[in-house]
Order: sequence, then structure tokens, then C-alpha cells
Amino acid sequence: MKKAIIIGASGYTGAELARILINHPIFELVGLYVSSHSQDTNKRISDIHPQLKQVVDLSLQPLPEDLTALAQQIDLVFLATAHEVSHNLAPIFLQNQCKVFDLSGAFRVNDVEFYTQFYGFEHQHPELLKQAVYGLAEWNTEELKQADLIAVAGCYPTVSQLSLKPLIEADLLDLNQLPIINAVSGVSGAGRKASLTSSFCEVSLNAYGVFNHRHQPEIAIHLGTEVIFTPHLGNFKRGILATITAKLKDAVTDEQIRSAYQQAYENKKLVRLYEQGLPSIKAVEFTPYCDIGFTTKNGYIIIIGAEDNLLKGAAAQAVQCANIRYGFTETLGLF
Repeated sequence: MKKAIIIGASGYTGAELARILINHPIFELVGLYVSSHSQDTNKRISDIHPQLKQVVDLSLQPLPEDLTALAQQIDLVFLATAHEVSHNLAPIFLQNQCKVFDLSGAFRVNDVEFYTQFYGFEHQHPELLKQAVYGLAEWNTEELKQADLIAVAGCYPTVSQLSLKPLIEADLLDLNQLPIINAVSGVSGAGRKASLTSSFCEVSLNAYGVFNHRHQPEIAIHLGTEVIFTPHLGNFKRGILATITAKLKDAVTDEQIRSAYQQAYENKKLVRLYEQGLPSIKAVEFTPYCDIGFTTKNGYIIIIGAEDNLLKGAAAQAVQCANIRYGFTETLGLF
């Protein structure tokens, strides 16, 4: 057994991680932690997330001051924490030979200036940025097998990259016209913290972060091409639907497109390709899948990608990365 803990366990992603890990046949969930200042300290996670009653009834412990002692008792840690918090915690666990699976953006891009510009803090660990492996599981499998620090891909970047990468790698897109990604997320993507802008009764359907959302450079850097990315907040709980428009190179056929997707994801069981119809949030919510479908006309392609933002976009992909790191079947414990 591999002993695992979750830090930042009271949030929506933390709850999904707890649910997955408590049933995992090899990862043993031995602790749930929150900030010592959290109002959830010492509460049972099942009192905060009632769907976990009699599933995960562990208490949310305050994070101890002596993290070294904690790190030496476990094999892996999942950081479902704010970016600055992950930035500060990860080095301590790594120094004690503990594998780190970080679900924040603190180590996703190997560029210290990126964090000053898009995250508002000065990154103090450029050596860890070089060491970190980007946790887009289907595309970085071999790198993940050797990694000690895994920066799990963001929710919007996951569905966007999974939808576009096969076509870019197969050189089927005319990238002189930038791919345009319009993606809509449920309000759970904003976290549990109360905010008027993400209050369910206040949200209808609105764009945000136009031309300055931090996920745009994450997507562009890891795709290797610029994109236009516009996120939207929708009046539903969970899931992301991305509608992506791109220009095809001359004479590219549907069969070439289909072949590119099939070759990329033939043995990737958490990506489902649509032969007919188009994906929807209903088809992926509460599952670890990313669904992808497409339609072409007049030299353009519209790709529809869908995922559960809390699962394939966060918790399930983090565990998928951990499975890969330890040499297990990618889907172990996810169903």
C-alpha cells in the first residue's frame, strides 16, 4: 500500500479526491488536512459533503507546523490548495522523498515571469519548475513515470488540449488562423468559498477573463501555438463544454481527422471519441471521461469537448497521473 494524504480536502476537488482514494486498492488515504485557520478544521468531511457519509468519515485535521514529520510518514500528497500555498508546501514534501501531485497552477509552466504576470506572486522555485512534469495524462505518460512533482493540468486546459493536440501533432490545422476556444464551466469551478460573482442565484451565462485568463497561456504553451480562449460561467453545478473552431489545411478530410484522433487515443480509455452526434456535459458529469466529437464544413472544423471539471479536469486526472507514476493501470480506482 502507498500512504496518501490530501491537503485542502474540504473543497469540491478535495472531496472528489477523498471519494476516489478511499476506494483505491493500493493508495491508502491516511489523512485529510486543511489550514489551521479554516472554519472546517476538525469537522468530518462527510458533514461538509453529505454524499460522503459512510463512505469517507475522516476528520479534517489542521495542517501541522512540522510538515517534515508528516512528509516522512507518507508516500504521496495531493495538494488541492491555492497556488501560493502549493508553491510553499511542495518543496517540503519533495525534500522528504514524498511524491507531490499538485492540482493548483503553481508548477504548470516553466517560466517564473508567468507567475508574476498571471498569478500575482513571485515564484521562488525555478529549479522545481524545471523538474515538474505537466500532468496531462494522455500526452505525458512516459515523463510521468519518472516524476516526483506532477503539476496536474487545469480543467479548461485539459479539455482544450485533448481536443486540439491530435490535430496539431498530425499537422492538420492551418495555425495562421488561431484556434478559438469558447468554454463554459459550472459554478463548482469557482470553489466553495462564497462569492457574489459565482453565487448560483446570481449566475446566468457570462464570459469572464476575456483576453487575460491565466489558462490561455497554459493552453498555448503546452499546445505549442497561440489560441484565443474565452471562458464562461454557466448556471449549473459541474462540467465543462468547450466549443473550438479552427481552420483546416487545404484538402484535409474527415477521415484524416478521425484517424488522428484514433491514433492519439486508441489505448487511452478515459478519452471517448464520437462517431456520431456531439458530446454533452450530461454524458460526462460524475465520470472521469473526456468526450470529443467534431464537425467540418468549408475548410473549418468545430470540435466539441466535454468533461467533468472536478474529475477529468482535476481529481480523477490527479489519480490517473498517480497510477501512471507508480506503474499501475491508468484507470485503477476511478470506477
